[in-house]
Amino acid sequence: MTPDTIAAAEPIRIAICGSTGRMGQAVRRVIEGSPDMVFAGGIAATAVADDETVTADACAPLLARADVLIDFSSPAALGRVLAAAAPALAGKGLVIGTTGLTDDVRSAIASVAQNTAVVTAANFSIGVNLLLDLVAKAAAVLDARFDIEIVEAHHRNKVDAPSGTALALAQAAAQGRGVALEDVRCDGRSGDTGRRPTGEIALHAMRGGSVIGEHRIHFLGDLERIELAHVATDRVLFADGAIAAARWAASRQPGEYGMRDVLGL
Repeated sequence: MTPDTIAAAEPIRIAICGSTGRMGQAVRRVIEGSPDMVFAGGIAATAVADDETVTADACAPLLARADVLIDFSSPAALGRVLAAAAPALAGKGLVIGTTGLTDDVRSAIASVAQNTAVVTAANFSIGVNLLLDLVAKAAAVLDARFDIEIVEAHHRNKVDAPSGTALALAQAAAQGRGVALEDVRCDGRSGDTGRRPTGEIALHAMRGGSVIGEHRIHFLGDLERIELAHVATDRVLFADGAIAAARWAASRQPGEYGMRDVLGL
């Protein structure tokens, strides 16, 4: 058999939940510029027949003909999709970029992952995922004499705080210190807070303007200060990462994965 007679691989059919939102639109543009992928349809609050967009309650037929679902919607919308169409996702891939997930939605994801390759990430940026490693290593070396403060900034329309990425960075810092985040976490400060407890990991959220995403981790010692930071300048950064995760998930066995698995970190 010569190369000319070998059939070309079928393109990966991608459905998008949250297809009318900023990230959904960015992902669609990347799909439409990728020769190995096609847009299978979208899921949004309002159906649009001529754009292959359906509501969550009616998404099962769309997911049945898709290979991977990429989700950038909301915890409530994702929960409705999983409740309405979990069987249609069996043997396929699910990439979740929605943050602020509730315990109920996380439980539904764990259930779906028994039959679906699920990649969940607070941030699909390669830089952020490298930053998570750096934060864990820095926290392990810089002991509790260094105070850890995490400051994140996003646009005025972001509805959850702190960001999923900030929480992931705090978790990485706690892991580096060998402590449970819930035992040392502080969310903002107001009023007479008293002396800062040793070992505390604090998170602060800024909201305003059109900031795409900024995360800064401060290690504050008595004689020196170390800062690690990541600044996103275009949403296509996250769309590219989500597409890389979709390619990876399309050929994986069922289970729960993260972006570190996709990147081989």
